[in-house]
Amino acid sequence: MFKKILVANRGEIACRVIKTARRMGIATVAVYSEADADALHVELADEAVCIGAAPSKESYLVMSKIIAACRQTGAEAVHPGYGFLSENEEFSRRLEEEGIVFIGPKHYSVAAMGDKIASKKLALEAKVNTIPGWNDAIDTPERAVEIARDVGYPVMIKASAGGGGKGLRVAFNDREAQEGFASCVREARNAFGDDRVFIEKFVEEPRHIEIQVLGDAHGNCVYLHERECSIQRRHQKVIEEAPSPFLDPATRRAMGEQAVALAKAVRYQSAGTVEFVVGKDKSFYFLEMNTRLQVEHPVTELITGLDLVEQMIRVAAGEPLAFRQEDIALNGWAMECRINAEDPFRGFLPSTGRLVKFRPPQEVPGQVRVDTGVYEGGEISMYYDSMIAKLITHGATRDAAIERMREALNAFVIRGPGSNIPFQAALMQHPRFVSGDFNTGFIAEEYPRGFNAADVPHDDPALLVAVAGSIHYRYQKRGSGIVGQLPGHEFRIPSGYVALMGEAAYPIEVAEIPGGHRVRHDGEHYDVLAEWRFTEPTLHGTLNGRPFTMQAERVGLKYRLFHWGLQATVAVVSPRAAELMRLMPKKAPPDLSRFLLSPMPGLLREVAVAAGQEVKAGETLAVIEAMKMENVLKAEQDVVVAEVLAKAGESLAVDQPILRFK
Repeated sequence: MFKKILVANRGEIACRVIKTARRMGIATVAVYSEADADALHVELADEAVCIGAAPSKESYLVMSKIIAACRQTGAEAVHPGYGFLSENEEFSRRLEEEGIVFIGPKHYSVAAMGDKIASKKLALEAKVNTIPGWNDAIDTPERAVEIARDVGYPVMIKASAGGGGKGLRVAFNDREAQEGFASCVREARNAFGDDRVFIEKFVEEPRHIEIQVLGDAHGNCVYLHERECSIQRRHQKVIEEAPSPFLDPATRRAMGEQAVALAKAVRYQSAGTVEFVVGKDKSFYFLEMNTRLQVEHPVTELITGLDLVEQMIRVAAGEPLAFRQEDIALNGWAMECRINAEDPFRGFLPSTGRLVKFRPPQEVPGQVRVDTGVYEGGEISMYYDSMIAKLITHGATRDAAIERMREALNAFVIRGPGSNIPFQAALMQHPRFVSGDFNTGFIAEEYPRGFNAADVPHDDPALLVAVAGSIHYRYQKRGSGIVGQLPGHEFRIPSGYVALMGEAAYPIEVAEIPGGHRVRHDGEHYDVLAEWRFTEPTLHGTLNGRPFTMQAERVGLKYRLFHWGLQATVAVVSPRAAELMRLMPKKAPPDLSRFLLSPMPGLLREVAVAAGQEVKAGETLAVIEAMKMENVLKAEQDVVVAEVLAKAGESLAVDQPILRFK
């Protein structure tokens, strides 16, 4: 077994690998860019080496610097995590040449499966079901359109070296095929240094189901059941679960056996994932093989009881698998939500900045798990992936795992950058998701105009009002205890209030009861029992005996509550104050329609127009790069550009003006 390994990654996966290595008694080395000097993975590792500037192409993607760090620290092996160099054949081969063990598959397996075109040909030879398409690299947009017509729309345009939703577009017509080809080539060249693109048929109403495989150097290979990854937004996975609510045992076995056949065909040694697209008739087709650890690997760990990072390390050290296919359990149900730094109410645009508060829910072995690489006070950088954490829950049944996830999301406190927690919470309430009746088009179908506050399902305003009333009473009682009050003029806590939430007004009465407060409204009473301190953002309690978890904080004279994805602001005031507040005029927002504002912090890659230019609706105005993704800003209507206010190459703040229109 290794004495020291280097983790060639950052963020939550670097922390994840370090924790397993520490449990195994293996020393760890972290590498970091200048932007990550204070990162959590640097703190957790036994040693750390700076390998360059913030952009990943100057640090985490520079093989020679990582090899030099191994030499400097005496690391015998490298775990690549996922992303960056994890599926780079040259990196795997160079480490091997240097006498350093790559904790992952051999370079020939990476070459065979990491290339999407070559892997599809190999899958055909291994008698694995494959999807119709054009498997050779395409040179021009015109050729892409020609092939797309032959295959039949809709088609999927994919970068050969792609992954994680980058370098992938779906086209339904010639124009989309031409534009999608150009975008894929550009994105793939920037993200992977390989701009080869191919086309395949897009299966409508598909499910994305993947099989986890594990092979060793002794010819053993098993599958660890499946993961359902169909809940996606723009081809990025949002929720993953294991097992799939769609598969039956026969289909599971057939997919598993084909995945193992493919892995054996390339002499696969390590953890890997074979991805399939599955039709509504349970027909399945090979998509690609990821020759690395997947982001969603924790759900497999929770249903099988295996530590996949540990298995990768043991296989890399030459050990045989300690179990056979029939030994692998399928225990209960696991669910994972990716918690990303993005604003779901502004089109999921990236959100960066300092984590003013970061309080994940309490971890409970076998029930709630949090994998993260950040901490309170840390910075979410524009240079890297948007993931803040992964929240994973496990239960005996799918319903139990969902219920546990709902409560865990309620308790997950993030302040500073925006997060997608409201969206995740809404998905966990959605009837189609709860029933298991969904496919990869679920989010586009259910949220065709994007996600907004009206999409957050919350059918219990009485809970919010009762909790706000209880909290307000606590503040009033604390205020009534102030010393130095004039005799006969002491502050007396009133019992009658009006809770104002949005446009609605709720007359309430609040009284103390043992352990909490009784709130009366509209002839009903609500007993709120909770232990809560004024500085705590999370409140755990019961309402009429029913448990709940909610975030609550005072903002000025109001209370901000977060529950089931809904963020509600409640003012609890006297009846007279409520009357006066209804008379207050509302301030109109400023008119910013004559400006193109940056919707996110990021790098302005391109300004596509000039002063005086007439622009038609739908034409590109500017391109912003943030968190490794290109974001194209287009004209919403016909306009004339009056002035260009920002230059290409400039770092933009959110809402910074880029253009002014006439």
